[in-house]
Amino acid sequence: MLMRFTAKDPFRARAYTRAAQSIGDYPGDLDKMIEDGRLTELKGIGSSLAGVIGDLHNTGRSSLLEKLREDLPPGILVLSQIPKLTLKRIRQLHESLGINNIEDLKAALEAGKVREVPGFGEKTEKALLESLLAFQNSDREVLLIHALRIADKVIAHLRTSEHIIDIDVAGEARRWKEAVSRISITASSPHPQELIKHFLKLPSIVHIEDQSHNGARARLIDGATIEFSVIQPKRYSNLLLIGTGSSPHLKRLNEIAQKKKTDLAALSVTSEREIYERLKMQWVPPELREDEGEIEAALKNEIPEDLITLSDIRGATHCHTVYSDGRNTVEEMALAAEAAGMKYITITDHSPSAFYAQGVKLDRLKKQWEEIDRVQENVSIKILKGTESDILRDGALDYPDRILEKFDIIIASIHSRFSLDEDAMTERVISAMKNRFYKIWGHPLGRLVGRRPPIPCRVDEVLDVIAESGAAIEINGDPYRLDLEPRWIREARKRQIKFVISTDSHSISDLKNLKFGVGIARRGWVRRGEVLNALPVRSFQSAVNPVHG
Repeated sequence: MLMRFTAKDPFRARAYTRAAQSIGDYPGDLDKMIEDGRLTELKGIGSSLAGVIGDLHNTGRSSLLEKLREDLPPGILVLSQIPKLTLKRIRQLHESLGINNIEDLKAALEAGKVREVPGFGEKTEKALLESLLAFQNSDREVLLIHALRIADKVIAHLRTSEHIIDIDVAGEARRWKEAVSRISITASSPHPQELIKHFLKLPSIVHIEDQSHNGARARLIDGATIEFSVIQPKRYSNLLLIGTGSSPHLKRLNEIAQKKKTDLAALSVTSEREIYERLKMQWVPPELREDEGEIEAALKNEIPEDLITLSDIRGATHCHTVYSDGRNTVEEMALAAEAAGMKYITITDHSPSAFYAQGVKLDRLKKQWEEIDRVQENVSIKILKGTESDILRDGALDYPDRILEKFDIIIASIHSRFSLDEDAMTERVISAMKNRFYKIWGHPLGRLVGRRPPIPCRVDEVLDVIAESGAAIEINGDPYRLDLEPRWIREARKRQIKFVISTDSHSISDLKNLKFGVGIARRGWVRRGEVLNALPVRSFQSAVNPVHG
């Protein structure tokens, strides 16, 4: 980001972007590769770049990064988060008006100075002011994937302190919320004040919002808010429980504790589980702590003991290759899934109507099937031939029936015409779900977290049709989708509908998305027996077969 802002060497900036992609796609032990000095074996990484990556990995610092931060406006990363404010515009405003941060921008907009910059004008100035005010008034939520990455870096920094004992991600991220308003981290230490001082030495902190005897809250350079809490080791389980649960869940727990004349924060325990036991309740997994029925279930010992886990999943479903908009070959995807412990993988590239994603036409589909057969001879993982078929405007599935019936698996998804009204969209989806072929409803409501709302659709009606006609629903693990929402997952479960937890992989690195799908599924109370790709390969094949499913 910082390198792109300078615009002095766009080729170098692109090289760093490609290097980041190569690292993200690397399926092996990156720590070992850096330790062995073998980073240059990765595509697009030369010796110079390898040195920068090594420095960042080993020390968390880089002289190049520090120089960029010195030379560029300190608020550039925060400014870049404001909708309608591109890097090009930020650069223009910096050069013309000396704008370095949000405060500078707001003052210039309110004074009417921005309209005087070439290429802006009064209309653009007004739109930018509205966008800025909306940004300032929002919770500035961070997508879960980014929140967890940031938390990992903060935890790595804190672990370098000699004063740390326990440390965990807490709050919304531990509950696997799709986006979090602040990143909560809890820790224990015999010397809390020393650990707080160490936390505040984190290089990416740009503003300390609050500090007390038991923690601190700070804003990072990328705009994220970190809330750090620390306590003596003997009270750590209490802190982790209080730092994890939603406000409604904790309110209910406190009411129960008060009736038993006890205090959640003061209980002498060795684990969170023991706290629930002391309240005469069943253990409540973090993902369920939302006060959406889990309290009542825990009091009656009715929380399922077999909620789906990452280790239950046996097949990588919804995987794309270079035949459509994926970045890896069939063989590369299969080998990566195999290395991840999967027993089968479904190759489900886009269908012909998805021209924007190089949808696979019939001639290329034949070539793909032939390639799958060749690759299958060299791998032990089972490769299933599938498609992510577009649901067309009238609800029909892409590809003629004679082709659809030959697939091992069909994922049916909407990728276009999102502007249909609720009636038309509902009929479109219902028609697709009534199609005679067994299919999985892919990323069902088409949302992109924080960027695109769910399609207008009467979901209850669609679920009723699925329950009658026979189909499954995808819980999409793409961290930018995380679709279906937990509330609808629970409604589907009431109708005894089955699920597939997918990665929606467009590269081998995307196979890591599975944990996000599992997290969302657990928030929806999904059990192991309700997930088709927790089945062995033959049972899965039988369950999803388009003709005999």
